[in-house]
Amino acid sequence: MIPLPSADTDTQEDAAPDEGAETEEVDEARGALLEALTSELGDTLVDSHLMAGKDLWIRVTNESWADTADYLRNRQRFRFFDWLSAIDWMQSPYGRSLDAEVDKLVAPLADSDSTDGDATDTDAEGLTGTGADGVTGGDTRFQVIARVYNLATKLGVTLKADVELDGSIATWTNQYPGADWHEREAWEMYGINFEGHPGLRKLYLPGDFEGHPLRKDFPLLARIVKPWPGIVDVEPLPEIPEVGEGS
Repeated sequence: MIPLPSADTDTQEDAAPDEGAETEEVDEARGALLEALTSELGDTLVDSHLMAGKDLWIRVTNESWADTADYLRNRQRFRFFDWLSAIDWMQSPYGRSLDAEVDKLVAPLADSDSTDGDATDTDAEGLTGTGADGVTGGDTRFQVIARVYNLATKLGVTLKADVELDGSIATWTNQYPGADWHEREAWEMYGINFEGHPGLRKLYLPGDFEGHPLRKDFPLLARIVKPWPGIVDVEPLPEIPEVGEGS
């Protein structure tokens, strides 16, 4: 017969740890960086997400976009500029005709994984609800996203900022000259103006081209006439005949 522990011995210190309990991974380097960013940026740091051992995401206000780049480069020594781009969170008004066939297979699986099983609601601008704005959230249809590295510490930071429709944001070319062509592409494809950029001009499209092809409400007529085949283009490998003995 196993004796029950007395009140004196049944303490929290003596209790055996739960083997099934998950322990939170600690990332001291990224944690210290996030603490420094929080202290420096204050209220202009809208949200953050630390993936221990993997990555750090921060979302800053539109007005502090260039100041954040200056702080990271010159005071935190994030001297390597990786990339800058933009995203349009609006749902396509043309339906799934603009999606690849593989997207049609994945979408039902994503809906079945939701907590209530219902499709995500959309607002007046066609923006999806919770989760549509990805890591660290977002309040506008467009967002600018960039990534920089500190090569000494081997840490990277992904930054986001909201941009209004036909709005603008400060250029990063003063802090990271390599952002020049990245911003030109985002301006051309999304219509986002980068204030202070030395020369916003088209990279891909003819000079008289109207519209911004990566906006969700830009009609890609070629796909409407013939939907993007996607996975349909994949052909099975030819069968290899078995080789008999002695051949």
